[in-house]
Amino acid sequence: MLLWISFIICTLIIFYGGNNLSKYGDIIAENTGIGRTWVGLVIVASVTSLPELITGISSVTFVKVPEIAVGDVLGSCIFNLLILGFVVFFYKGASISYQTHHGNILGACFNIILLILVSLGLFLQSYIFPIGWIGVYTILIIFTYFMAIRFVYLYEKRELQKIITERAKELKYKGISLKNAIFKYVFNAILVIIAASILPKIGKELAGVTNLGQIFVGNIFIAFSTSLPELVVSISALRLKAVDLAIGNLLGSNLFNIIILAVDDLFFTKGPLLSFVSKNHLIPALFSILMVSIIIIGILYRTEKKKILLAWDSLLIIIIYLLNLMILYNLR
Repeated sequence: MLLWISFIICTLIIFYGGNNLSKYGDIIAENTGIGRTWVGLVIVASVTSLPELITGISSVTFVKVPEIAVGDVLGSCIFNLLILGFVVFFYKGASISYQTHHGNILGACFNIILLILVSLGLFLQSYIFPIGWIGVYTILIIFTYFMAIRFVYLYEKRELQKIITERAKELKYKGISLKNAIFKYVFNAILVIIAASILPKIGKELAGVTNLGQIFVGNIFIAFSTSLPELVVSISALRLKAVDLAIGNLLGSNLFNIIILAVDDLFFTKGPLLSFVSKNHLIPALFSILMVSIIIIGILYRTEKKKILLAWDSLLIIIIYLLNLMILYNLR
């Protein structure tokens, strides 16, 4: 009972902090002029992904369970994409993909590149060429991540210059200064980090009596716990009609999650991290690639209205996640 009470308290704190993160992230994007896509992809995403970072480092250094570290990262990636399919329940009118800025396609493509690097690392394992104790994929992941940030920033800057004369100064948050927004953003970020960092420990204890195995627990229970900030921030962003901030947060969180895998590899001194875990982690990695591909198709195809409660791309994403869940459960 005490564990469930702790879980609910942490969830409520994350809901409060995450709701404010999306608001002040939107204000920072507006006041700085660097664009919602970039703010969502980098600034908001890095904060909401910090629980995965803390969980991963703890898993490979103190608890010595690399399966949990890798499972948390890949499970969080696929859960973030599920969130993208799920949050349409909170959004009325046209489908989300129809209103999404094309800059998010860049983030989605880099998602696929990073997930392919991880998949190759998992598939090759014993054939991985180590640099010291880390895998060569770690260097490639770090390089690709910073290249992604740079490309999206330049794209956003170019696009904003095109429309700056049309929008003039249509500010939604005229009464809130940039300094005030940054202060409140940092305060709420600290709330989210503290609460979300406690959640994985609670989830691990709750899952300990189920005998489901480390891969399943890492991909489902721990990933769900550490992905709660992304869920709250994305729903809150959609309520603010900040579609690009919501999409950018989810895709950016996945980029940040993969670089967390590289950081975990640096802390795991036995050798290349992906050589010490099960190949079953390939399943969420490959399903994540499939889900991101569907997102790209949805953004490019741009369905104007939802024919049913869910748009076709959102429905496919949910189905793929359920398939991933079933396969991991059978392989536990």
